[in-house]
This record gives sequence, structure tokens and C-alpha cells, in this order.
Amino acid sequence: MSPRTARAPRPRTSVHQPTRGYRVFQGVNGVVLTLVVLVTLYPFVNIVARSFSGERQIRAGEVTLWPKGFNLTTYRIVFRDSMFWRNYGNTVLYTVVSTVIAMALTTCYAYVLSKSDLRGRGVLVGVAVFTMFFTGGLIPNYVLVTSLGLKNSVWAIALPNAVSVFNLLVMKAFFESLPRELEEAAEIDGLNTYGILFRIVLPLSKAVIATMVLFYSVSFWNSWFSAYLYMDRTELMPVTVYLRNLISGATTGGNAGAGTDQLSQVGANIQAVTIVLTALPILCVYPFVQRYFVSGVTLGAVKG
Repeated sequence: MSPRTARAPRPRTSVHQPTRGYRVFQGVNGVVLTLVVLVTLYPFVNIVARSFSGERQIRAGEVTLWPKGFNLTTYRIVFRDSMFWRNYGNTVLYTVVSTVIAMALTTCYAYVLSKSDLRGRGVLVGVAVFTMFFTGGLIPNYVLVTSLGLKNSVWAIALPNAVSVFNLLVMKAFFESLPRELEEAAEIDGLNTYGILFRIVLPLSKAVIATMVLFYSVSFWNSWFSAYLYMDRTELMPVTVYLRNLISGATTGGNAGAGTDQLSQVGANIQAVTIVLTALPILCVYPFVQRYFVSGVTLGAVKG
């Protein structure tokens, strides 16, 4: 055979065959994760079933995964109340405004702390971390909010809880993981600090921003104590306070406008209806940001 027609031997490709132990691990892992999913889903399915079930079946403990004695009494009482829809609108307003303010402050603060050459950086980090362990207390906070004239306004909910230190540290770690060369190149092209932040850093931070928006929005949506403390008028309350008052009225027998049978039905499944109504919007929004959740947290994690 001539040298021209000679062919170089092909390198042998070895196909890695999973070992028996690895296959057993995969099987056990799949079974365990399936059980975890079932255990996690069961309470949610049970709550939804209880919210549509009758009083007798609920009190007898017959409701598991499917409604029994189908009943919409509590939903009708809640939906027919105009105050419910007004408070629901307040919740949407408070959540949107508070999340926007929290994201603006957290993003700017985290970007500043990510600069290792910043003078006084250690002091700023220390001030933020200090608030994780020590607070002013309930009464000083109430006096402060009242003296600033923030009562009965959205600012009483948004400003005192505007910055979560945990979210701040996650965003700070994420900004620190971005290549410094990108910002240096932007500086050479003539961008100032704000231009670098809005045109370079933020477009590369969609994952962590979506994660922080989810964290903040869930926190503000479920919050009720701040509104209960700083709001004096019923029409300014969020829906969480409305549902809390409905639970209180049903359990104490003081629900005006409802008969004895209706009151018993409301008292039986009001907690289930409350959970469904407050969790439904978040469950609808979560699938759209879920794909950013894992990457946002892991990219912002501390790497050794």
C-alpha cells in the first residue's frame, strides 16, 4: 500500500457505560424526588379541595384530594363584597410600587458595594449587615413612620422594608462576578458610571434581577402587618388584612350579612379560601420567572 493511500488509524472512542451503582443511585434519586414532589403538592391540592367543600365534610375530615359537598358559599361572600376588590387593588398597587422602589435601591446599593476600590466600602457593608441582626424595635419604627407623615399611604409599606440585606448581598456577589474588563472597555468608549450600569451591567443581570423581583414581590404581596399597623382606614387596607378580618369575623361569629348556615360554612373553609386567593396571583406569575430563579441565585452565590 502506497503512503498516499494509507489511512491514519481512527482513534478509539470509548463509550462510558454507567456502572450498576450509578444506575441504582439514579433510581433511588428518582423515587426520592418523586416522593418529595408528592409530599410538597399534597398540602396545596388539599387546600384547594377544602376551599370548594361543604362544612360537614370539612369538619368530618373527609376532604383529601377532591372536593366533597361542593360549595361556593365563602367565595360568593368574598367576591360580592366591593371592599374585597378595592383591597385587592390596593395589594396590587402596594406590591408594584414597593417592588420598584426596593429594586431601585437594592440594585444601586449592591452595585456600589461591588466596587472593591470604593473608599468606605467596609463601612457601608457593615451598616447593611448590622441591620440583619439589630432593629430599632416596633415602637420606634411606629413613631418614626408617624412623625414623617407616612401613615395611611403606600410609603408606610414601601419605604421601611425597601432593602432586604439578603437580596442586597446576593446582588452584590453577582455584580462582583462580572468581568471587570467589560466596564473598563465601556469607560474607554466614554460611558460614565450610570451608562455602564444601565447599558452594560443591567442587561447582563437579567437572571438575578428576575429572582430579586420574585423575592420582593412575594414578600410585599403576603405582607399584612405593616398595613395593619400603619393604615387606619379600611379602604386603604390590602387584601391580606381584609381576609384576616374575614377569618376573625367567621371564627367569632360576627360576620354581618351572613346567615347561620353561611357563617358555619365560612368558618369551616375560610382559611382554605384565604390561602387560595392570596397565593393564586403569585402562582400565575412564578412560571414566567422560574427559569431565571436557579441561575440567578447560583450566579450570585459566593464561590470558593
